[in-house]
Amino acid sequence: MWLFIFLLGVLLYYPYSLGSNFRYYSYRALFCVVILFTVYALSMRRSLLVMALVLAAPEIVQHTVYAADFRSPIAVVNSFLALAFDVFIVVVIFRRIFGKPQADSESIFGALCIYLFVGFSFSSIFQLDAYLQPRAFYLDPTLNNHSAFNRLDAVYYSFASMTSLGAAGITPVTGEARLLTITEALLGVLFLAVLVSRLLSAYGVEAASEKVEE
Repeated sequence: MWLFIFLLGVLLYYPYSLGSNFRYYSYRALFCVVILFTVYALSMRRSLLVMALVLAAPEIVQHTVYAADFRSPIAVVNSFLALAFDVFIVVVIFRRIFGKPQADSESIFGALCIYLFVGFSFSSIFQLDAYLQPRAFYLDPTLNNHSAFNRLDAVYYSFASMTSLGAAGITPVTGEARLLTITEALLGVLFLAVLVSRLLSAYGVEAASEKVEE
């Protein structure tokens, strides 16, 4: 539950990180705290914990040292490692919530954490695509005060695509960018329709059976 609250807080604080260097780097610092809290909250075995810490180190560097400059080769490598960390955490949470014989509130919050992690993961993928293909995304000058696709644009575009809301002012141009957008939109719909509904249904059945026994 607390991990979900922290992840949601990072997402809600995102719009307020614009327009000020202090707020921008405060947002990055908060993201780093969430990364460390993620490793702590999962309480993994020692082998998995070491792997998580190894992948978390580049993730922290990515959100601090290279937060403002994504064009350096080292920053690109760190982005790949950060993406690996997100995928690793999603797999660990997924196995944990489905490893239980019965669904509970922790399983529901775990599923919601996966949903947010997928959104952040695709933001890294979109930014990598924009780096490899500088014209992958077109930013409408009437709706954007900058012309280069940056990390904050990637977060906005990722969650807007996953929720099928649509990112006004940002248009995928290349075939790869469009394919990634379709993939995330499908994953978002399938996740809410299948995974979360299944957990909520199992949780409701369990609660109903307990009332019958009483």
